Amino acid sequence: MEALEALTNILNYINGIVWGAPMLALILITGLFLQVGLTFLPLRKISYGFSLLWKGREKTEDSGEISPFNALMTSLSATIGTGNIAGVATAIFIGGPGALFWMWCTALVGMATKYAEAVLAVKYREKDDNGDHVGGPMYYIKNGLGKGWYWLAPTFAIFGSIAGFGIGNMVQSNSIAAAINTSFGLPSYVTGGILFILTAAVILGGIKRIGSVAGKLVPAMAIIYIACGLIVLVINAAEIPAAFGLIFQHAFTPIAGAGGFAGATVWLAIRFGVARGVFSNEAGLGSAPIAHAAATTNDPVRQGSIAMLGTFIDTIIVCSITGLAIITSGAWTSGENGASLTSLAFETALPGVGNYMIAIVLSIFAFTTILGWSFYGEKCIGFLFGTKAIWPFRIVWCVAVFVGASLKIDFVWLLSDTLNAMMALPNLVALLLLSPVVFKLTKDYFQDRDAEKKES
Repeated sequence: MEALEALTNILNYINGIVWGAPMLALILITGLFLQVGLTFLPLRKISYGFSLLWKGREKTEDSGEISPFNALMTSLSATIGTGNIAGVATAIFIGGPGALFWMWCTALVGMATKYAEAVLAVKYREKDDNGDHVGGPMYYIKNGLGKGWYWLAPTFAIFGSIAGFGIGNMVQSNSIAAAINTSFGLPSYVTGGILFILTAAVILGGIKRIGSVAGKLVPAMAIIYIACGLIVLVINAAEIPAAFGLIFQHAFTPIAGAGGFAGATVWLAIRFGVARGVFSNEAGLGSAPIAHAAATTNDPVRQGSIAMLGTFIDTIIVCSITGLAIITSGAWTSGENGASLTSLAFETALPGVGNYMIAIVLSIFAFTTILGWSFYGEKCIGFLFGTKAIWPFRIVWCVAVFVGASLKIDFVWLLSDTLNAMMALPNLVALLLLSPVVFKLTKDYFQDRDAEKKES
């Protein structure tokens, strides 16, 4: 126990450094640099991205394993999860309403980061021994940068493969088990057993089955959650103007304590707004491009234009629904935190229904996160040890889902949170070094597209 306590203290110290001001600044500055370098194309071309998304559902002769649409849904399956429900609530609980403003800022610059990640993932992807397309930070570092930078590739893969068991596995199954136990009284080990079976049924089929399930489950649950959230906002419509006032005012000024809310400085609003925003949409972590590398496309810019929508949908739409529901309901001053705070906000507006709805949605969102991160983890393992290690990894992943449902995972959460930041470092370095490639590919693509339009 003393050894675990000592290790926890060390990790807390490291966590405070890697998620401190320098890291948050690096994430924002990288995103802003890419936005400026792309002349704010991710913001200007949102409608173009959505038009490609619908076309991305069609069958194509391009190389890849899953449709561009399912690639986006796979990446969204990993990002739309506890971060959208519990993470937003935690940001507001600690940083106040102003934290939501900084989440939005993270998303707006993060769209450029996610775009660049996907462009590079498709540009530098390769085929593994099974003939499947593989890509992501480890491959655009390996194939895009010189030998002197190669060490960053296995570094990312090591951090990613270990962190996945926390953020993408045990944390998620534990959240599901807790939510189901609280709302329906089902023992955690029973929930863990069910999750083990469901997870195995999907991930043992590989990326095609994961993409197929994500392509159906993620849009359905996102639409249901957004619809329920909008109902809550309609009920609380009179409080919406005041909520926006709180958000913008306290993004730049401290807020005093009220009720169960302890008060917050501007730094707390910025730190937890940015950190929870990154945790939610994963822009800069380097996880999403692993899914986009498997898309059936031969054009990096087309997939990048689709990929950037993930950050917009995740944070600007879904997280905003959660944040506004919490603030307009007044629940943010209750003293509740995490998923319990979001549940209280929905229950206040929808008595007898809201808390059950949050439990169900949280469970399905968390389950899809388990599926998405299983793919990320196996590709990191595949990079390190080859395709022969993929099947053993999938089996261990399923076992970890069962174990995580019943464990106290404070240490696991701390470890995975720390390793997430360690993942981001090599990825952000690669994005900055390879940014000229992203800018050139983008410029050439849209110049050719404009020329074709003039000719036609």
